Amino acid sequence: MFEALYERYGPQHWWPAETPFEVMVGAVLAQNTSWKNVRRAIENLKDAELLEPRALYDLDAEELAELIRPAGYFTRKAQRLRNLLKLVVERYGGRLDRMFATDPSTLREELLSVNGVGPETADSILLYAAGKPTFVVDTYTHRVLSRHGLVEAEIGYEGLKEFCEDHVPEDVAHYNEYHALLVRVGHEFCKPRPKCEACPLKAFLPAGGPVGIEG
Repeated sequence: MFEALYERYGPQHWWPAETPFEVMVGAVLAQNTSWKNVRRAIENLKDAELLEPRALYDLDAEELAELIRPAGYFTRKAQRLRNLLKLVVERYGGRLDRMFATDPSTLREELLSVNGVGPETADSILLYAAGKPTFVVDTYTHRVLSRHGLVEAEIGYEGLKEFCEDHVPEDVAHYNEYHALLVRVGHEFCKPRPKCEACPLKAFLPAGGPVGIEG
């Protein structure tokens, strides 16, 4: 499946960010919005020369919310971002090298303890910012794998993540590319109503077609 996706799409160059901290901020801002909106919010932070842990930590909550307004739910996301910044600055002195030197399982627990950081956001930070081999799963991953009969529709986030890590070679670059490719095919073909005919993964469908979809 990976080879079929890679042959169709090529490298995705994901996550689109200049620094690990930009990845972290983007992972919070990307919740429930398009990447186009995230990019606009991040550009606001760059233009204000605030895309740095301590600078954002010291910023007034209302100012932060206004700067990230393009990302939507800006008041809520400003608070979530401040919660994450509190961990970065108060626990690690604002130094991402110290933060990322922490054992990955411990760091994941710390990230998940931050109000507003769920499993997908935590794993995105671990994989794309910290360079740790943790597979990021999302709605697209679930759709693709369940419709191909590889996992049960009722599987939860942790179960899906474990399945992927059990079946995909443990490699940061490979995890990165695979997740990005699954997002791409999910966005283009594995929609709520799938478009299977032209999908690069059509050959992997069960004989009866996608699981859980009525003809």
